[in-house]
Amino acid sequence: MMANCFPLRSCQAMLFIPLPFVVALLLLILFVTVLRRDEEAQPNRPFLALILLAVLQSVLSGLRWGYGVQAVSVIAPVTAAMVPPLAYAGVFSLVRTSRRSLPARIALHAVPAAVILLLMVVWRDVIDLALVLVFVGYALAILLLMRPGADALRLAPFEGAVPAYRAIIFAAAALCLSASVDIFVFFDFTWAHGEHALTLISLSNLAVLGILGIAAAAASRSRAPAETAEAALKPETAEDKETIAMVDALMEAKRLYRDANLNLDRLARKAGIPARQISAAINRAMDKNVSQYVNDYRIAEACRLLAVTQKSVTEVMFEVGFQTKSNFNREFRRVTDMTPVAWREKKAER
Repeated sequence: MMANCFPLRSCQAMLFIPLPFVVALLLLILFVTVLRRDEEAQPNRPFLALILLAVLQSVLSGLRWGYGVQAVSVIAPVTAAMVPPLAYAGVFSLVRTSRRSLPARIALHAVPAAVILLLMVVWRDVIDLALVLVFVGYALAILLLMRPGADALRLAPFEGAVPAYRAIIFAAAALCLSASVDIFVFFDFTWAHGEHALTLISLSNLAVLGILGIAAAAASRSRAPAETAEAALKPETAEDKETIAMVDALMEAKRLYRDANLNLDRLARKAGIPARQISAAINRAMDKNVSQYVNDYRIAEACRLLAVTQKSVTEVMFEVGFQTKSNFNREFRRVTDMTPVAWREKKAER
């Protein structure tokens, strides 16, 4: 009997780890990975803060739904209201520079959290609705920024513009998903006294992990997103031809494509042409975005170097302006339908 009781006591003392804690650990690993990857470059602080805030949210969720710590319900709505503004601030920092000072920007994006904090004092019943409006509103604001497609990311290097664009779209979808879960949980508490709330929250955490996985997979694909309907519907103009001729001349003379940090904003300054004019001209006349246009120059130069030099593929990759093998191989395959190694071997056989 004593031998049988010991395992039972051990099982009863076993620590229960809620799923949100697992999510928090994975997000923390993601934060460290991003921090190490960007340690030599200027970090996107809002995105880093967003990851840490997601870690905090997951921990609070685990404490409330895993261990029944109801005190965290006072903190969770306020921290939740900070998530969409941070996502928007991270996207905005890739789209354009802000004329507002840092304190002014912080004050502006702190408004949703301040409103939620006020509602907790004067009208707690509408907090869930207010959070839904915050999440959906910021998701729409992000999608509005992304209307021009990947070319909207004027301050992002061309090499990473398309993957970043896809990730941002998935981030906006995640905000909408979170709002939907809040709505379901609200109605569950209203009609079923929270009977299904734990399941809904657990599933939402799994869905967020799935979205992160899909975003990573989408970033490694070679197909660029479709351009805006506005650019597709308008025919090519004489101004478009002139704009492209000027940019072509600059690219060929200065070899700007070799600059790994080249972005639409920097290209526009070098050419003395508005960024929107360059983007629209390339979209209409060449049926591609500016990122693809620049990478076409890079791949053409890479093909020349692979054919006439003995440089390694990695050396060629860095020389033409790419920083990662995944992006280089993806763009090389998009242009030539083969890998750099296969292209060099085929060229050597001739």
